[in-house]
Amino acid sequence: MRYTAIISMVILLTSCKNESSSDSLRNYFTYDQNNVESAGVKMISINTPAGKFKVWTKRFGNNPKIKVLLLHGGPAMTHEYMECFETFFQREGFEFYEYDQLGSYYSDQPKDSSLWTTERFVDEVEQVRKAINADKNNFYVLGNSWGGILAMEYALKYQKNMKGLLVSNMMASAPEYGQYADNVLAKQMKPEVLSEIKALEAKKDFSNPRYMELLLPNFYKEHLCRLKEWPDGLNRASKHVNGEIYTLMQGPSEFGISGRLAKWDIKNRLHEISVPTLMIGAKYDTMDPKAMEEQSKLVKKGRYLYCPNGSHLAMWDDQKIFMNGVIQFIHDVNDQKIE
Repeated sequence: MRYTAIISMVILLTSCKNESSSDSLRNYFTYDQNNVESAGVKMISINTPAGKFKVWTKRFGNNPKIKVLLLHGGPAMTHEYMECFETFFQREGFEFYEYDQLGSYYSDQPKDSSLWTTERFVDEVEQVRKAINADKNNFYVLGNSWGGILAMEYALKYQKNMKGLLVSNMMASAPEYGQYADNVLAKQMKPEVLSEIKALEAKKDFSNPRYMELLLPNFYKEHLCRLKEWPDGLNRASKHVNGEIYTLMQGPSEFGISGRLAKWDIKNRLHEISVPTLMIGAKYDTMDPKAMEEQSKLVKKGRYLYCPNGSHLAMWDDQKIFMNGVIQFIHDVNDQKIE
């Protein structure tokens, strides 16, 4: 009888454990029981000075303690090149959101050029935060490249609504980035290649196929993504970039910023950011890794993550170090180990 009781208890506990696991998975993959489920995809309505529009978002997971919003680069690239976070963050049980900013491929693409300002994008992110029910107890913003500019600007205005900030591969000064591109990156090129690139730029002949023929092997493959075969998500994002917005804000050249962001510089304001912040730099990045390290010391609660084999998209070409560092940071903030 005693042996039977023990077996019954084991079966009961195992059954409860399986039921708990099943319930957990059911909750993780439940998005909206009141409407037709669409795998977490939701078009969020955004108010702008030019009217109402919708932006594309996709939610993964269900975790009231950790909600991460991914901000893609460009401006006007897409969420697609950030799909690599899906497996890593889902394994951790994070709730996170892929998101195409207004003007990007999967969101509305209005033609009013007055919309393409940093300030307007910051207010857009705040509206998205409200729509996903995130707050100071669970909201993390992770921005890469232009998304890093947006993330820092958002923190400067709305950090009261955040729990953590992650800036991936973006310096806090566009002029300093331009200097790094000219004084360091350009000088790493073969003189004859650089000369031809500069000649095309001087003529503003950016649509010339030769321009991309030179940039792809000599710049992008060295400093954007060093993988021999670029990931599918990056290829799709590259095809879907909104060139009109990209050129307006970033400028046509890859050697620094010459558009509306040309004079952007918030380096002397980083001390105002008091939420826990991770700055991520990489050896082969278009951004100076030493500047990224310095930025981690200028914010009040900073940490620096260095990717020795990575470039601008270290999330891909130095993936293990990048993802392990990002995940550890989020756990440490959640466990109040960074104060």
